[in-house]
Amino acid sequence: MSVELRSEQTAIRTDLGAIFVSIELSRSVWLLTSLSPGAGETMSKHSVRGGDVAGLLTQFAQLQEKARARTGQMYPIIAVQEAGLDGFWIHRVLESEGIESHVVDPASIAVSRRCRRAKTDKIDGEALVRTLLAYKRGEPRVCAMVRAPSPEEEDRRRISRERKTLTAERVQHVNRIKGLLFAQGIGDYEPLHRDRRTRLDALTTGDGRPLPVHLKAQISRELDRLELVLEQIKAVEAEPDHLLACAEEVAGAVPPERLLHLKGIGQEAAAVLWAEGLFRTFGNRRQVAAYAGLAPTPWKSGSVDREQGVSKAGNPRLRTTMIQLAWLWLRHQPGSALSLRFQERVRRNGGRVRKPMIVALARKLLIALWKYATAGVVIEGAAMRPA
Repeated sequence: MSVELRSEQTAIRTDLGAIFVSIELSRSVWLLTSLSPGAGETMSKHSVRGGDVAGLLTQFAQLQEKARARTGQMYPIIAVQEAGLDGFWIHRVLESEGIESHVVDPASIAVSRRCRRAKTDKIDGEALVRTLLAYKRGEPRVCAMVRAPSPEEEDRRRISRERKTLTAERVQHVNRIKGLLFAQGIGDYEPLHRDRRTRLDALTTGDGRPLPVHLKAQISRELDRLELVLEQIKAVEAEPDHLLACAEEVAGAVPPERLLHLKGIGQEAAAVLWAEGLFRTFGNRRQVAAYAGLAPTPWKSGSVDREQGVSKAGNPRLRTTMIQLAWLWLRHQPGSALSLRFQERVRRNGGRVRKPMIVALARKLLIALWKYATAGVVIEGAAMRPA
């Protein structure tokens, strides 16, 4: 009797009101795994050439036709795919065709904790279908569905992200030039100074020789690339001004200009905060902290009770910006309640917990900025810029 009950509990639900389809995406092949009404517990597998949207829609139509032949009814399709390299364009195509589509965070799906677990596209496809079934049944926390941004929201992010990429390239070029010269006994050359070309011609090695011909040519080419990156950074840094100026025109957007009234927050930080997070709608402060990956992750089991640090499961760009902004907040807003509480906690612990505490400050500051930007709740003790 207990065996029969256990088998009923673990069986796949077959009284479906839709056709559930998971799409495993790759560059070459898309694998479709579907569970249809009237097919029992059997999941069917179909493959489509990667990027073939017409073939994908044809497979969906065939699944609906087979379900109609078995049951006499036409069922809608509910599709799910993992967030990844393909972005959201497939999701938008499916929604434009009237198909209910979901994008799931793959890291939120529970997997076997065995040391060596089997992983194939077939296994992943079936797991996605089961996850989608549980999600549609309303099971809490079975997975985390991604809210796909609009094309306009997605495009606005590129300004801050491109600047970060260019800044990293600038650092690489500078370090490469300094490394080449340091191997020749030269340690006082600054590639970012305006007289970099003139100084290069006058450099001599540590043992009194002029720069070798090929080394000098290599550094000149590095300077060419560095100057191109500097020009591109200057062009990209002008974009946030336009972004902030046009923010009020975007329907439902959080006005980032309000953030500029606070001392310590500049245009670049305000643009990143808005484009990476504050434009979204959050239900509570826990959602804000979780989206930035600043939510705490406790580890409690029996008598074991410890904190593992922040989850780091959210937007890494927003999290990095908030850590940097927390240090700036201490410098420019020393009289705010957040800064005073931070200093008191650090002083109480003998100054040993500044780094862990700065993460906590970043989380509290993000929540306070969210309340200020969306509801106008003034941050306690914060100094404002003169009008």
